[in-house]
Amino acid sequence: METNRRKIIYVDDVSYSLISVKDRLKDRYDVYLAQSADKLFEILQHINPSVILLDVNMPKTNGYETILKLKSDGRYAAIPVIFLTALNDRESVFKGLNLGAASYVSKPFTTPVLIDQIEKVIHQKSPNPFTDLLGDGGDAQKPNILAVDDVSAMLRTLHLILNDKYNVYTLTKPNELRDVLKKIKPDLFLLDYKMPDVNGFDLIPIIRDFPEHAKTPIIFITADGTMEKMSEAAALGASDFIVKPINREVLCEKIARYIRKER
Repeated sequence: METNRRKIIYVDDVSYSLISVKDRLKDRYDVYLAQSADKLFEILQHINPSVILLDVNMPKTNGYETILKLKSDGRYAAIPVIFLTALNDRESVFKGLNLGAASYVSKPFTTPVLIDQIEKVIHQKSPNPFTDLLGDGGDAQKPNILAVDDVSAMLRTLHLILNDKYNVYTLTKPNELRDVLKKIKPDLFLLDYKMPDVNGFDLIPIIRDFPEHAKTPIIFITADGTMEKMSEAAALGASDFIVKPINREVLCEKIARYIRKER
């Protein structure tokens, strides 16, 4: 029988965990169980889930390796992934987020917490220019940060790390930057370097063309951390460089330092 209910796939090598989570969610969702990454990809041949719940510690292919496979495949890259795991240390959490996870739920967990995270992820919009904040809107008491990256998962990660202290505006289409800067005034820019059509270096002259941003700090966040690229960025007026995967402490420390200088 056809159902209009949301479909969830839960991936875990432990049978008890699979059964337990299905029992918790079955009244609200259609839950499909996979005891390995291979089984997950088999199921994906037949259904399009709203969310994938993914354990980290699994034999053969672990959760980090699995999400990399998902995000590198155009058929599955847009499916939100929530890590559901006993690994709850800061390094593990941010590793998962850097790899593209939409959220992270630590075991043991309560059913309301898990359902709340699933619903938030399902209804979360993709980042769009200036108005779609991945949050509740701007706070006049907080500094503004504009993050530009063509990878939505990276923008979600930055928002999760920074939204307590800053208004985090996100932009996935760098060619719209000029229009965005007519509507908001960032106190700091976070720019990816490698983006299609317009790269991060191309954005610096656009930013500096606005008199109010002649000295606004610009930090590059990129996987290409060579000395040549860093020198090129500095020559164009960038303030600093952070290499992916992001280290939370380094990111927060550098942002705080440059915003203090700016203000």
